[in-house]
Amino acid sequence: MSNVVDLFKDKTLVITGGTGSFGSTVLKHFLTTDIGEIRIFSRDEKKQDWMRHVLQAQYSEYAGKVRFFIGDVRNVDSVRDVMYGANYVFHAAALKEVPSCEFFPMEAVRTNINGTDNVITAAVENNVERVVFLSTDKAAYPINTMGMTKAVAEKVVGARAQVAYERSGTVLCCTRYGNVMCSRGSVIPLFIDQIKRKAPITITDPNMTRFLMNLDEAVDLVAFAFENAEPGDLFIQKADASTIGDLAKGVMKLFGETDVKIIGSRHGEKLYETLMTREERLRSTDMGHYFRISPDARGLNYDKFYVEGTVQTEGDESYTSHNTNLLDVDGVVKKIMTTDYVKEELEGRPHLVEA
Repeated sequence: MSNVVDLFKDKTLVITGGTGSFGSTVLKHFLTTDIGEIRIFSRDEKKQDWMRHVLQAQYSEYAGKVRFFIGDVRNVDSVRDVMYGANYVFHAAALKEVPSCEFFPMEAVRTNINGTDNVITAAVENNVERVVFLSTDKAAYPINTMGMTKAVAEKVVGARAQVAYERSGTVLCCTRYGNVMCSRGSVIPLFIDQIKRKAPITITDPNMTRFLMNLDEAVDLVAFAFENAEPGDLFIQKADASTIGDLAKGVMKLFGETDVKIIGSRHGEKLYETLMTREERLRSTDMGHYFRISPDARGLNYDKFYVEGTVQTEGDESYTSHNTNLLDVDGVVKKIMTTDYVKEELEGRPHLVEA
């Protein structure tokens, strides 16, 4: 991270969806560095006001580096306004709740797909140097609206990446990661709240597996992509996983025992998540802690699809939360204790992001 931080000296960074958990963690990493300005772009003035007050209370010396912009990625004009004079962009704005997207699919289309396209348009028009788009494991073999819209958003980035670079020198790339522990809407804060209310923990399926990343790892992945990306690249971190049952046991080990209630899968949920498909594995490069997936460089020449073709179309296996390193309960406890949210809950301290 230290080498990447040096690249931000005197630069202006835009974070779309910046009042969320990811944005607050970026602030923690970058606020006290030599970065010139951080622009928080979101549509919720209440969350912006909350973040502003916490910054002034906890980081008064550096709070002046942060500017707040009200706007919506669905509105390309408001995105143009925040991009003016910016050097870099982390695009985190999205509709991420799986059931909500299932019931309101066109809202997910407008934010996750159209919003991504608007960010690209505004970035290219303003000669932004680099844009990193945040995606999700649900975009690999998607079965729900959230995953489908994020998968299309990845395709939009890939399709526009080369022209964006040729036109304005803008490098577009993606990161894809699994469940980010303690991000807004994730299950660990729900479990903690249920334990504190002495209510039963609600588990969809104890045998479900999910990748476990903390927010610092999410920022490290974005920073790695920022530093290493060529136009259209997709980066994935090798991540631990656990069953939902063991995750619940780990949370109870820290916060106290309560009853467990099995409620069944929600709309559009998978038994396990995939971070890299078999088809993507053919285009992947193992970079140690990360995989780089290069874009499909074929043009719209139909002879290549109908005459020449390819001999091999997929790798041996996809990379999933079932075949990665599975943590036991003690491993889960150690992992979730790496999150600021859990530490703050145990100590009774306020969070930078309003719950």
